[in-house]
Amino acid sequence: MIRHHPDDALLMALAADRLARGPAVVTAAHAERCAHCRARLRELDVVGGALLEAAEPAVLAPEALARTLARIDTPDARGVPADGQRGESTSTHRTGRSPRSAPKQAAGPSRAELRFLASLPVGMAWPESLRGSTPTPWRWLGPGMRWSRVTLTDDRGANVFLLRIAAGKSLPAHTHDGIELTQVLHGAFDDGRERFDAGDFDEADGSIHHQQVVEPGGECICLASVEGRVAFDGRIARVLGSLVGM
Repeated sequence: MIRHHPDDALLMALAADRLARGPAVVTAAHAERCAHCRARLRELDVVGGALLEAAEPAVLAPEALARTLARIDTPDARGVPADGQRGESTSTHRTGRSPRSAPKQAAGPSRAELRFLASLPVGMAWPESLRGSTPTPWRWLGPGMRWSRVTLTDDRGANVFLLRIAAGKSLPAHTHDGIELTQVLHGAFDDGRERFDAGDFDEADGSIHHQQVVEPGGECICLASVEGRVAFDGRIARVLGSLVGM
């Protein structure tokens, strides 16, 4: 059962086309498997449409039509379906780049992506929001910890990565100087505030100081997007975190 969701502010940014690519793919990965958030996105779309209809008319820039037609001509490559099936996206991005206007992805996964997918635990679903992305092979981060950089086709600079932490292991304690979004794809952890299971979503900023400890029953894999830096408590952890881009 999914218990932790993006708040309405984040979902509204998603629905209103105001999320950057990194935060968008993490939030969309949550909505793919969360019926509650898909329903909420539909509601926010309706609210946004009503507000648009009530808005005062404004004079458009001369190039507005050309930009709109260009976006229409660029098909969506991934998405969060309203009914839980793979299909057209309802997700969007905080800095104005919409997944509905994302560049067309490859028709099928590359050999490198297939090899990576084969390394995942049996039964773990690969997010549709990451379709066409390029994850690196798993890299050592520390005892019982590995990571993979995820390069997005339409924003290669987005700071998105996967963390794979063994049962009973933990990330070093840390806070943040920006926003950290985390979607649990497999397993579960407890960070001292709450327990986060597969499907759960977490948003953390500078007001949060925590340490994710993976439950002893099995490994945990999370998808994360970081804007700014993660401020680890220890010097060694800060050095290792800088290698990941945390």
